[in-house]
Amino acid sequence: MIRSDIRNIAIIAHVDHGKTSLVNEMLKQGGVFRANQEVADRVMDSNDLERERGITILSKNTAVHYGDVKINIVDTPGHADFGGEVERVLKMVDGVLLLVDSFEGPMPQTRFVLSKALALNLPVLICINKIDRPDARCGEVVDEILDLLIDLNADPETLERPILYASARKGTCTLDLEQPGTDLRPLFEAILKYIPAPEGEIDGPAQVLISTIDYSEYVGRIGIGRISRGSLKAGQMVVRCNYLDDKVTPPWRLTELSSFDGLKRIATEQMSMGDIVALTGLQDISIGDTVCQPDAVEPLPFVTISEPTVTMTFSVNDSPFAGREGQFVTSRHLRARLYRELQTDMSLRVKDGETPDCFEVCGRGELHLSILIETMRRQGYEFQVSKPEVIYKEIDGVSCEPIERMVADVPSAYAGAVIEKIGRRRGTLESMEGTDRVRLEFLVPSRGLFGYRSEFLTDTRGEGVMSSVFEKYEPFRGDIPHRAVGALIVHETGETTTYGLFYAQERGTLFMGNQVPVYAGQICGASSRPGDIPVNVCRKKHVNNIRNSSAAEDSMRLVSVHPLTLEECLEFIDSDELLEITPKTLRMRKRVLSHEQRMKNAARGIKC
Repeated sequence: MIRSDIRNIAIIAHVDHGKTSLVNEMLKQGGVFRANQEVADRVMDSNDLERERGITILSKNTAVHYGDVKINIVDTPGHADFGGEVERVLKMVDGVLLLVDSFEGPMPQTRFVLSKALALNLPVLICINKIDRPDARCGEVVDEILDLLIDLNADPETLERPILYASARKGTCTLDLEQPGTDLRPLFEAILKYIPAPEGEIDGPAQVLISTIDYSEYVGRIGIGRISRGSLKAGQMVVRCNYLDDKVTPPWRLTELSSFDGLKRIATEQMSMGDIVALTGLQDISIGDTVCQPDAVEPLPFVTISEPTVTMTFSVNDSPFAGREGQFVTSRHLRARLYRELQTDMSLRVKDGETPDCFEVCGRGELHLSILIETMRRQGYEFQVSKPEVIYKEIDGVSCEPIERMVADVPSAYAGAVIEKIGRRRGTLESMEGTDRVRLEFLVPSRGLFGYRSEFLTDTRGEGVMSSVFEKYEPFRGDIPHRAVGALIVHETGETTTYGLFYAQERGTLFMGNQVPVYAGQICGASSRPGDIPVNVCRKKHVNNIRNSSAAEDSMRLVSVHPLTLEECLEFIDSDELLEITPKTLRMRKRVLSHEQRMKNAARGIKC
């Protein structure tokens, strides 16, 4: 049977190409909001971190009505580090809407998400967004998209479908650039025409593949997925099984069924094949599980999520200031929180470390792990993390490392500096296009991009845009110097003073200001030369009975204080350093706090 009253579609794109803004306008024109209702910008980005950073981190479900058809929409992340969110929700939909920026064109994440959709044989509807940009180049972008589709072996039907042109900010869409649109009606019509309706057995035994997990303080874990077969009723007895093992849970009762309508989740008595449903009643339900009837246990296969490429060590905070700010500070708290994250993040891997106090956490990139760190510190956790390192693989007896495809869009005057820096980091230039602004495409080792983003912005005077996505594993390309300069190390425990900082700033760039509690072994700045330099930032001016002129006192001003963000701290620390995370403070420190012990280790050739 075909359910012609439903369409299930995911919106996929590279980061900042306008997915969430388009969903905003679809909700407005789909009648979700009142005519006079004030609607927040990017209403789907409900997470605090999403609003602060301006990116989508978690996939979210919503639905609009167009005529007699209900269109279930999944808004997906655009950043490569959250590609696992995109991979798993593709099993929930019958087609995808690929959004491409009218100036930037196809980017690395565009290729990644498009290849995943084509691998699942999902119909692809292409939309060029931001056509109102003054620098839009729609004709060239269409050619680039067609080249990408041919390169990915797309079927002829995908190449023959019409291309939509939209301005998500204005809420308009058209099939012809010569005739500007007035609303999103052409987009809705194209979805109904080119995205197939759900098709399956509506009278058979119920079967639901769980693709997303939500959580409520009142009812616990909520499994979200599409009904592949049959119907479900509230109060019905079901079992949970998984394609990867033979375990089947005892029958349990569905306490509640919910459907998505606009921004609301509405309790429903019965839902049928093709509907996207939220199930409540089983606490340990996980992504990839199949919910079915006890008399017809048939687990469905789930997509294979790409493996992580970056690892970090999370450990209990053992600094002199440990336990001052955090609510959850023990290894038991840290372990429980990390393993709980595995239930909702399919791209993450966690395993116990060499000691009971440390855990090895693997993710898709620095941003993926930094979002986890920021979320935990806001929840009251206190811990330490090590420098991010790539995960090597043994392939045919050869040690291989992850390689990323990096695309940089820079003014032509700065292209030489970017090519030189990437060359030092063992990257190879694949292509170079453009005149005034140049698009550079590299294949770079993942470890070569650690700490490069801040250098890139400096080299391009803030005008460059870069992004990368995992490409493949290749044999090890050689050593890459991590940090050209050393660190300024606090010599004694105390509180920073303007007097001490004033004389320390001559040695490099300071990361902290006046009256900040510090401890011996903590990093307070970046040295201006290779090698670490111990500095006394807590020393006070010697008191005597001679009064100094006010001009001499006023001249002691700090001119080079640069507080670091979480990502900048992760980029700065070296293998012999740690980053201390607390709900209020970020502190970089040496693994060995004692200056004398570090000197002895250096004399023996030990870096720890």
